Amino acid sequence: MTRWSPPCHASPKSQQARGDRCSGLRSGHPWPGPHRTPGVRPSDRLRLRAGQLLAPLTVRYGTRLRFAGSELPRPRRLRVPTRHGPVPVLVHTPRGSAAGPAGALVHLHGGAFLMRHVRMDDWWCRYVAATAGVVVVAVDFDVAPRATYPVAQEQCHDVTAWVAGAGAEQLGVDPARVAVGGFSSGGGLAASVCLQARDAGSFTPVLQVLGVPALDIAADPPRGGMISPELRAFVRRAYFPDAERRTEPYASPLRAADLAGVPPAVVLTAERDTLRAEGDRYAARLAELGLLAWHDVTPGVDHYFLTEDPVRAEATMARTAGLIREATA
Repeated sequence: MTRWSPPCHASPKSQQARGDRCSGLRSGHPWPGPHRTPGVRPSDRLRLRAGQLLAPLTVRYGTRLRFAGSELPRPRRLRVPTRHGPVPVLVHTPRGSAAGPAGALVHLHGGAFLMRHVRMDDWWCRYVAATAGVVVVAVDFDVAPRATYPVAQEQCHDVTAWVAGAGAEQLGVDPARVAVGGFSSGGGLAASVCLQARDAGSFTPVLQVLGVPALDIAADPPRGGMISPELRAFVRRAYFPDAERRTEPYASPLRAADLAGVPPAVVLTAERDTLRAEGDRYAARLAELGLLAWHDVTPGVDHYFLTEDPVRAEATMARTAGLIREATA
């Protein structure tokens, strides 16, 4: 595997103008559009466009989960340099001034690499900032059809490396106390970030939080759930057009030959989720290495595992935030 190179640190003015000099260190086309993804059908492009436009209206599952953090101010918006150009992030800061630098969680939203909606998990980012007392950085990474694998994976790695390195002082965080996590495809991205960081030696996350993670893009999920084989086929065409690369560990972390050296993990799966087997297998492999902080299976629910039972959801969120607080202390 190619070792990671630090992203170019362009000035804010040049970042706004163009990220060309910072991009393309590994990918031939840093911003591959639909014309560069031959597997994307015209109907796929329409579906992608419609889904993106409707995302703020359709992704509302978090409205019942705002148990804490609503009082926090609006997050700061920054642009972080990566090898694929500047990436916007939202920075949620806990109230009160700590005696020194805080811990941090870099959060990666879901959306199947098709939906770019960084505020999707605003409820979770606020909750963690308020209850764990850490700075939460939500990453607005690129998705299909503007980008294809491995752009989002590398952007998320580079942003997390920045939080744990050059950006730590600006954010007021301790670079040695940075965790990374995400839900659904964001959970797969978080696992990928940890593998990339291990292989490149770029930084050392203290915890990975994988909620209903998509960990094997090359596999077909069983039928009968929210995540169908047809949806995964669509994701492959749109974001993973090169079939030979779908089994790479950074695309499908479950297929990594060796998980030694990654950080401890919180793995949250759902009983009726068709992605459950991927998360359960990953948790089992981590447990064999002594790297499983907590594995919880929410009973009786599909992929939106926190929406059916608010009482249990709050308990799950509290336990997860507590583990984040402990890991970043």
